[in-house]
Amino acid sequence: MSEYRSCRLPGVAVPLSLLADPDRFGGADNGDIRSGTLIIGPDQPLRLEPGQSKDAVRYIVLPQLTEAHVHLDKCHSIHRLGHVGGDLAAALEAQRRDKQNWTAEDLEARMTRGLAELTRAGCGAIRSHIDWATGTERPEAPLAWEILRGLTDRARAQGTILQPAALTGITEMAEPGAANAVARRVARDRGALGGFLLDHENRRAGLRELFRAAERFGVPLDFHVDEGLDPSLDGLEMIADTALETGFQGPVLCGHACSLATRDAADVIRICEKLARAGVAVAALPSTNLYLQGRRNGAPVARGLTLLHELSAAGVPTIIGTDNVRDAFCPVGRHDPVHSLALAALAGHLDPPFGRHLSMITTHARRAMGLPASMVDELSPAGLIAVRATDLSELLAGAALPVPLTDLMKEAQNDFDS
Repeated sequence: MSEYRSCRLPGVAVPLSLLADPDRFGGADNGDIRSGTLIIGPDQPLRLEPGQSKDAVRYIVLPQLTEAHVHLDKCHSIHRLGHVGGDLAAALEAQRRDKQNWTAEDLEARMTRGLAELTRAGCGAIRSHIDWATGTERPEAPLAWEILRGLTDRARAQGTILQPAALTGITEMAEPGAANAVARRVARDRGALGGFLLDHENRRAGLRELFRAAERFGVPLDFHVDEGLDPSLDGLEMIADTALETGFQGPVLCGHACSLATRDAADVIRICEKLARAGVAVAALPSTNLYLQGRRNGAPVARGLTLLHELSAAGVPTIIGTDNVRDAFCPVGRHDPVHSLALAALAGHLDPPFGRHLSMITTHARRAMGLPASMVDELSPAGLIAVRATDLSELLAGAALPVPLTDLMKEAQNDFDS
């Protein structure tokens, strides 16, 4: 931290769950946070001096947020889709028709906008899925992948990790050499290898090929799985079984897993135990799944959200992702992990104290991407953000956008100099 001058920031709180060593960090205990005056010095670890009162808290300091599941290739396309609505199949068809508009100019404009929104929301690590072509075009990276690669370099220059994830068809990946062809390019671009897994034929063979290719090329795996409420959907357990059979050591992240909520208690216990043993993480995606799942003629009776409490209790790393923003899959929403966590708190009954849930958009989410966890007391100021809020409930309310901690330091130093 030698590039930073000494600085004192009063009225700061840090969630206990995001501290590697709370006792060494200091500060006063206020429920699930530590509060006080943040002391920043050159070449010194951050620490808190106890403040006068918990009511003096003005800022919550966090590590940069992590968005592990978005679709920058699809976002901000709702304005040209006309009358849309319906279930997952209807959304897939509407977005397929829109792909005729996916020129390089269109993709770069929409993806740049989405990336800027995520950056403003305080994200330091982002994974965006990109639809990967099938058939004879499969070995060739799609145009959206090439555009995202350019944005990845731009983001890295600004200190943001932007990780591309190939979203392939699981049936096509069962074909000889298909998974290797995609994985080779994914590895070159430091991305993740994945597939869409529902009730497809040859899904077990496709899974095995993806696991073999990921092992061969040293890339993480990421699946869209069981995105429906039919209790017969078996992809999540199939992924856990394959991970255990192959002994795959790389990170595996499963998004959606909606049908887990419709399985009986014995199935849930068995599947969660397998996921925990295999080290497979699960991403709940509340905005898209609340919109698409459980549709009928009247009000929905099912929430379409995976079993966050049961997964977490079994030791399965659970995270929250934003998924789709203003496209055929979700016509509203915003690129903001805090907003997504707040929605999950309502839809999934994530009760206070809220500090224990913040790992879903920080430390657990980073590990699910294959990145080291970032704790507040192990980072320099450049890796931290601050949100104007008096407690974690106000933080999740989303009234204020985060600012880099270094901006607050500059303000404090300018006030001191003047």
